[in-house]
Order: sequence, then structure tokens, then C-alpha cells
Amino acid sequence: MAFDRPLALLSLLLLPAAVAAYVLARRQRARYAVRFTNVDVLRAVAPRSPSGRELATLALVLAVLALLLVGSARPSVTRLAPVDDATVLLVVDVSRSMLARDVPPTRLGAAKAAAQSFLDRAPKRIRVGIVTFAGDVSVTAFPTHDRALLQRSLATLGPFSAGRGGTAIGDALARAVELARDALAEPGEHPSAAGGAVGLGRTVTILFLSDGRQMRGLLQPEEGAALAQGAGIPVYTVALGTDRGEPRGQAPSGGFPGFGFNRTPDRRTLRAIARTTGGEYFAARSAKALTSAYSDLGSRLGRSERRTEVTFLFVAAAALGLVAATGLSRLWQPGLP
Repeated sequence: MAFDRPLALLSLLLLPAAVAAYVLARRQRARYAVRFTNVDVLRAVAPRSPSGRELATLALVLAVLALLLVGSARPSVTRLAPVDDATVLLVVDVSRSMLARDVPPTRLGAAKAAAQSFLDRAPKRIRVGIVTFAGDVSVTAFPTHDRALLQRSLATLGPFSAGRGGTAIGDALARAVELARDALAEPGEHPSAAGGAVGLGRTVTILFLSDGRQMRGLLQPEEGAALAQGAGIPVYTVALGTDRGEPRGQAPSGGFPGFGFNRTPDRRTLRAIARTTGGEYFAARSAKALTSAYSDLGSRLGRSERRTEVTFLFVAAAALGLVAATGLSRLWQPGLP
């Protein structure tokens, strides 16, 4: 919690002073009472030790004062708030190794299920686009709010939906950055001019999943990461797969006998991409871990931290406390009829 007027918190020092004044007033009443010699009258008028009810009322009043004094400092909290026109690009590796079954039912099947989970958790105001890559890069769905279209696009993902075999990580990142610029460009504006707008409130995020290492492409992964960094786009990377992969000699689902896969994800490269761009790295060695990561990101991406003033909460709580203190005082010490 932060305060716009932190010096106003010094007024809380008035609370100990109020308690001291209360104690002093009671002592003065006690000294005055001992001047009387009539024991019966003295017993009737002499101040008693404060009861539990009286102390409870006092504590409640002090709490009300404390709430008002803290509210005068204009407290605020930081929370995640949805960002208008936010765009998330799902970049999915669809190389043939995604047919490996070390992440059941297959790596590709687990990736599609996790992407579905992401769409379920992501706010409806977020536009989502889908880019697939293997040796080549393909745009499967341009950024859109149409969840039904995105679901159909995910269902069509296959190991041969992005051209020739291989893994072009750098080219996939570059195409995602280009797609983001195209999506953010105003009508009549050249796409390259939108690059600077990415970091000026129009939030774009890339969620990048791969199960292998760079094997093809014109750009190296670090070059693609540099493009994303220059555009102000964080890249959240997911390394999908275990170290064992598909046993050799075992046919993957939809594959060919004798061509098993044992490719492990290049975790070092994916971690470096996330670090360079200001994103986050996830290691998904199981379908459950992958779905959990995508679900978490679905509830986080497209939101940014914003400060919200909460003075009204302190004032409302103080008002309720004052009403309660007044009610208790009337209940425990009713006035004369």
C-alpha cells in the first residue's frame, strides 16, 4: 500500500496523546473524589476502574480515529486491471517432434488443450492471434476477439501446418512482432510506424511454445528476441517436453515406424528469450504443468498494474465503526428517560 500524502500519517501520533489524556482525566477525578468524607456519598460518586465495556467502546472510537487519519493520507493499492486493446499472440511449434508422446496424449495434443484453457481464462476483451511454425512460419489466425474462430483454428493445428520440417524459432518471433505491428497500425498508417506504440499503452504479449531447438530459418533466436525487445513486446516462453522424448524405433501417433523422436527443448535459449524481452520462462514436462501455466497466463496477460486510491474504504469503515460505537454506548449506558 502506498500513500499520496505520507506525512499525514504523522497525525497518528495523536492517538497515544488521546489515550494519555483519558488516563490523566480519570486520575484527576480520583483525586477529587477523596476530598469527600461521607463514605456512602463517596462510594456513589467516586470513579470506578474502567469496565470491559467502557474499554471496548474506547478502543472502537480510537480505531475510527485511526481509520480517518490513515484515510487523510490518501492510501492507494496496486492491482491488475484489464488493458483496452490488449493483444496476445500464441506462437506454437508444430514441428514433427510435437507428435512425441512423452507429454500425453502427444506434445501437440497437450499444447492444443492448454491453448484452449488459455482462451477460457483470458478476458473476452483481449484479442488473440495464432502463429504456427516448424521450418516455415504461418499465421493460423489473425488477432481477433472471435473465440469460436480461434477454437476452430486450434483444432486444425497439425505437424504439417507450417510447411517444411525443422524449427525456425528466430523467424517465428520476427513474424509475431510483424503481426503485432500490423494489428496495432491505425488505418492508413504504415505498420512499421506502430512499433513505437506497442510500449505506449497498447499492450502486446507473445506466448511462445516450442519443443525443440533452432534447426532452420533466416534469423537466430537471439535476433528474433532482439526484435521483440525493440518493439517493447515481452515474450513468455514455454519449453514443452521431457528429456527422454519419444523412444527410438517407436512410431509416434500419426508418424512412421522407425522414426521415433528424442528431441528435448532448448531450455537455455527459451529462457534467454524470456529474459531478454522481459517475459517469463516456464518448463512444462507434463500436460498438467503446461495447462497450469497457460491457465495462469490466461488470467494475467492483457492486464497491467495500476494504482487505485482506496480512501473511500477507510472512510466507510470509520463510519461503520462510529455507528457501532454509538450503538454500544447507548446499549450499555442508556440515558435517562
